[in-house]
Amino acid sequence: MQVSLDKQKASVRKQFGQAKPGEWFSQPWPSEAIAAIGMIAGLETPLIQAPCEPMPAGEISPLIRDASAREGVPEVLVRAVIERESAFRPCAVSSKGAQGLMQLMPGTALELGVRDPFDARQNVDAGTRLLKRLLERYQGDVELALGAYNAGPGRVDREGGVPAIPETRNYILEILKKLLY
Repeated sequence: MQVSLDKQKASVRKQFGQAKPGEWFSQPWPSEAIAAIGMIAGLETPLIQAPCEPMPAGEISPLIRDASAREGVPEVLVRAVIERESAFRPCAVSSKGAQGLMQLMPGTALELGVRDPFDARQNVDAGTRLLKRLLERYQGDVELALGAYNAGPGRVDREGGVPAIPETRNYILEILKKLLY
């Protein structure tokens, strides 16, 4: 019986990986139903994410200002990372499972003491601490720190520089443009 259940769960995981929520049938399923099916199938990350609006500048700016001042990371850098990572949407979840404003991976969030990655203050504080660590690790080299934020420090270290990943290179360029202008 357990073998049969495992096969069914594997089948559901495969189907969810290929399907686009809201396009399965003529009537979209409620998000609660899709989330429940994903949980039953043993998926670790949410299948869909409820839409949310970007945080207003009056709410996000003090969080960025406080975290930047506390960690000694330029406010403009933190703001640019948030804009690129989540477009200021605190509910953002990437296809790889990164969560919240600064798109923290669950393991990284846990390591940084984040209890709720969708809590804006916790996410910005932790993401800013992570940026500080990366800037220190790469002796203030913003390009390497951003490359590590996007692709992981292991990848940057293995390649001895910014990885030759188009997404990572574009990520760095987009953020640097915001810093320079």
